[in-house]
Amino acid sequence: MLETMYEENGIGLAASQVDFHERIIVIDISDERNDPLIFVNPIVKVLDNKSLVPCEEGCLSIPGASVEVTRPDKIQLNWLDVKGNEHEDNPQGLLAVCIQHEIDHLQGKLLVDYLSPLKRARLKSKATK
Repeated sequence: MLETMYEENGIGLAASQVDFHERIIVIDISDERNDPLIFVNPIVKVLDNKSLVPCEEGCLSIPGASVEVTRPDKIQLNWLDVKGNEHEDNPQGLLAVCIQHEIDHLQGKLLVDYLSPLKRARLKSKATK
């Protein structure tokens, strides 16, 4: 998964995007692209519904498209590492947004699901050209 994410110049990837049906996400938001994070069975709890931030998001599943999505800026994350050890943290900012984006994939949700029907139709038309 990490190899695919790096090859496609992404900052996150969910297992479901590569036809691997497990609850795993990988993320690397480091400038040097050398600090991969692996989350197994990630569970998010929103810490503050008032701290919503709009973020322009792209997606490896929809190349070339970007969508503004408003998400909580602060979350609580529980997950297992690859050895099965339990972890809990409170990511913020880009990491929190990226985690939520990738968990959306695990739940069968794509960026286009955040669009109005009109904007979705425009994006579909643009993608088929």
